[in-house]
Amino acid sequence: MNPELKTQFELLYQAHYRMVLQLCLGFVKGDSDQAKDLTQEVFIQVWNNLSKFRQDATPKTWIYRITVNTCLNFLKKQKNKDQKLGEILRDQETTEEINFTETDPSKMLFEAMAHLSEIDRLVTGLLLEDVPQEEIATILGISDGNLRVKIHRIKLRLKKLISYE
Repeated sequence: MNPELKTQFELLYQAHYRMVLQLCLGFVKGDSDQAKDLTQEVFIQVWNNLSKFRQDATPKTWIYRITVNTCLNFLKKQKNKDQKLGEILRDQETTEEINFTETDPSKMLFEAMAHLSEIDRLVTGLLLEDVPQEEIATILGISDGNLRVKIHRIKLRLKKLISYE
């Protein structure tokens, strides 16, 4: 085992664990056990590919891409196993409000995010992590203007989904 790679991995793990976990939570609608499993899978992939990392992007962006791909692959597998989950993941507009039984705002947000498309959940998760919009656009491979429009639409959709009484 290369000691330099081990040290580099440990630094990446410490610096990005929380961010990866938060992003995974968004993809799995707040299921902390599943998010932890996905986070572990992400860092296994980081470890396995660390020697191949070419520094074309920042390590943070590279880890985001691994996280997104890991979560999307997980959701695709789940979609094949569970048709009901596949219905949730479709890009259908839900205009009804969600009735929340809990008052925890973060739980409410994750429940509402579950009704967003995969990409919209990704954008929301990255925004919650305070990732700069330029970096989000780079991760998604879209223009800054397209991202701003997408964020505006996501906000409108979340407002429709969450009812405050």
